[in-house]
Amino acid sequence: MVKGATFYCLFSCLLVLFLSSVSSVKDDDAGQQVYIVYLGALPSREDYTPMSDHMSILQEIIGESSIENRLVRSYKRSFNGFAARLTESDRKRLAGMERVVSVFPSRKMKLQTTTSWNFMGLKEGSRTKRNPSIESDTVIGVIDSGIWPESDSFTDQGFGPSPKKWKGTCAGGKNFTCNNKIIGARDYTAKSKGKESARDYAGHGTHTASTAAGNAVPDTNFYGLGNGTARGGVPAARIAVYKVCNEEGCDGEAMLSAFDDAIADGVDVITISIVLDNIPPFKEDPIAIGAFHAMGKGILTVNSAGNNGPKRSTVSSSAPWVFSVAASVTNRAFVANVVLGDGKILVGRSVNTYDLNGTKYPLVYGKSAALSTCSEDKARLCEPKCLDGKLVKGKIVLCDSSKGPIEAQRLGAVGSIVKNPEPDHAFIRSFPVSFLSNDGYKSVVSYMKSTKDPKATVLKSEEISNQKAPLVASFSSRGPSTIVSDILKPDIAAPGVEILAAYSPDSSPTESEFDNRRVKFSVMSGTSMACPHIAGVAAYVKTFNPQWSPSMIQSAIMTTAWPMNASGPGFVSTEFAYGAGHVDPIAAINPGLVYESTKADHIAFLCGLNYTSENLRIISGDNSTCTKALSKTLPRNLNYPTMSAKVSGTGPFNFTMFLCLLMFLMITSSHANFFGRKVYIVYLGALPSHRSYFAIRHHHFSLLRSIIGKSFTPGLIVSNYWKTFHGFAAWLTEEDCKKLSAMPEVVSVFPNLKVKLDTDVIKGGVMDSELKAQPLAPL
Repeated sequence: MVKGATFYCLFSCLLVLFLSSVSSVKDDDAGQQVYIVYLGALPSREDYTPMSDHMSILQEIIGESSIENRLVRSYKRSFNGFAARLTESDRKRLAGMERVVSVFPSRKMKLQTTTSWNFMGLKEGSRTKRNPSIESDTVIGVIDSGIWPESDSFTDQGFGPSPKKWKGTCAGGKNFTCNNKIIGARDYTAKSKGKESARDYAGHGTHTASTAAGNAVPDTNFYGLGNGTARGGVPAARIAVYKVCNEEGCDGEAMLSAFDDAIADGVDVITISIVLDNIPPFKEDPIAIGAFHAMGKGILTVNSAGNNGPKRSTVSSSAPWVFSVAASVTNRAFVANVVLGDGKILVGRSVNTYDLNGTKYPLVYGKSAALSTCSEDKARLCEPKCLDGKLVKGKIVLCDSSKGPIEAQRLGAVGSIVKNPEPDHAFIRSFPVSFLSNDGYKSVVSYMKSTKDPKATVLKSEEISNQKAPLVASFSSRGPSTIVSDILKPDIAAPGVEILAAYSPDSSPTESEFDNRRVKFSVMSGTSMACPHIAGVAAYVKTFNPQWSPSMIQSAIMTTAWPMNASGPGFVSTEFAYGAGHVDPIAAINPGLVYESTKADHIAFLCGLNYTSENLRIISGDNSTCTKALSKTLPRNLNYPTMSAKVSGTGPFNFTMFLCLLMFLMITSSHANFFGRKVYIVYLGALPSHRSYFAIRHHHFSLLRSIIGKSFTPGLIVSNYWKTFHGFAAWLTEEDCKKLSAMPEVVSVFPNLKVKLDTDVIKGGVMDSELKAQPLAPL
């Protein structure tokens, strides 16, 4: 242990714990750029007109008659503020105004780029408990690159009219029509010629929307890979689209407009798979600002954690009122094997749909094909303008960088083999490519040195089972948060690797100029893909608990998450990678206990981060005051399901947290059957060959459902035994036990026993050294 080192202690608060630069959006006018002026909550007085007020503020600062040309947007439906073209001098004057919370640049943000629902246990059809009428009234707001409305994932067959609560509109623009599935659409992007609509020309928004709430579409695949039914977590839910991203990126000012409208339109959950590379304070973060006001209206915002892992402190989503999602791998993997000239087969990762028909082509290393104007180090990466086309054409090129195949293909290569030190996810490229581990790549280099005529071929991809799942993907951003280290981020992990979902036929799967493929469904990886999974789960949980606040839904999902194994060696593979663990949708609908944090709790949290009373009153729209007591509020005392603490590693320490738990006993027709039951242990012997937690858990569900029938609920299962032996504990009647005992696969069924330790305690002069046991009484 290094003396003087700082360590992070992690706490998953499931019961009780007490422990001793991205560029700004520039304008052509000299010195001007787009800034966001955040004014907090909307004033409550009836005579207030936001647009007039915003124009008046600009007039006061700028003093020009044509201030209309300076105003970009007004935020006037759910919170107060505007975006405007300002000089640095204008910004400083605005920032000095008492009523202004913050003034910050409108930065460009990045998109974070079908077996997954089955893998998590949310199975298709009648095998999953649903609340259809409430699900149909649920609206998921998708802030992204738009949507392809003609996709089979968004047809409205079987859907009735929009929910009565819906206040939105279909303003999708050119060649865009809503239906009873896509009930709202708005476009905030700069008008690209011929693309003035909420239509998705990139594929990203279509993919995320269908993952969260797409219809069930059978027999989908990507050139034969991943065949099955593609569907969202809540297929009966409605979708509202808010397009903020185009080919130039995603503007912060547009994102705030989307939040402004989505909140006022009446969505239930917001999914936003967009992040900032740099991490600003909350009052300068468009997502944190928008999500705060959404939280105040009972709307949960789910956000991707970012794709900058596995480095520590790269998580971009730090606000506790934003549900931050890490990406995990599923039990399916796509591989594209390399066959060398000597017959050796190397397993590589790739989504390769191209067939070389087994033909072996000459191999060339990028550094051996370098132009004289380029260094060997750059050539080994196959960087642009570094390779000699004559030495590359018609060959398979080895590149040390994942971007290298682009240049190799441009110069006429027939394929590429790439070194990938993190081979836990597959890339899609526009010609045959395989990504090898460091050891596999070294094997190719060694083979090339052993022969004068090295050759190889890249095979088409095939699907294999990944028994290590779920693990956090290497690219997924890690904590701890740089904004507030006491809040453990990311919050949760969900499938985000090689996800098959709907796609835009206007864009190729790779967006490469060489890729002429057009598909209705494509495979994508990223925390962008994990985020809508959690949005779908949140909506699913809300259909069973419609009165729950955003924090209660978030808590339910986090406290029922399945603990994960470390995704690799070292600090970044633990809770700072996956937060509370891996999402378990079925368990989340009945967590038993939840941590609720209200708007007032978050105000106190901000007060502890040195926000002023003036700031808090403006942000909250009420008389919130940062008293001396509140100013001493520690972030760790926010009623949150997980926490972390920065402590010294050189000696003992004291750490205290104050938490409040709410207990829910859902008495429904099925839950009422807890009464009259006792806990029994069902022993099933040795583990089966496929022993993933989710597969075994749902085998236990099937066993109980077969004997209990329609009254079965997942809450009847107390524990699942799946790591070293097989079985479970559950609330059962004597009749249930008899039926289970008669099953061939059941070894034994016996009562849960409450045991006392053999402590050799003398009681009343008698040595009590017997191990005593008695049945555990039901709740």
